[in-house]
Amino acid sequence: MLKNILYLVNFYFLFFMIIPIRCFSCGKIVGNKWEPYVILLNKNYPESLALDLLGLRRYCCRRMLLTHVDLMEKLLAYNTHEKGSFFV
Repeated sequence: MLKNILYLVNFYFLFFMIIPIRCFSCGKIVGNKWEPYVILLNKNYPESLALDLLGLRRYCCRRMLLTHVDLMEKLLAYNTHEKGSFFV
């Protein structure tokens, strides 16, 4: 059971997280801030306050989250495999 859960977690991070791990300019780690950023936006925080709460003060790091477009949901609509056959 635990092995299956770990597999699903690894699958999630490999295929659904395409945000860069580090800022392209300064090298600060920003990959772990995407999910909390989306949660704050869903709670109707403004973008500037959400980025401040996550500790992203440099404009180069803020750019990494502000300009990221999450295309995986759109790309998964064009999956050529059957929906349930991948995990079998």
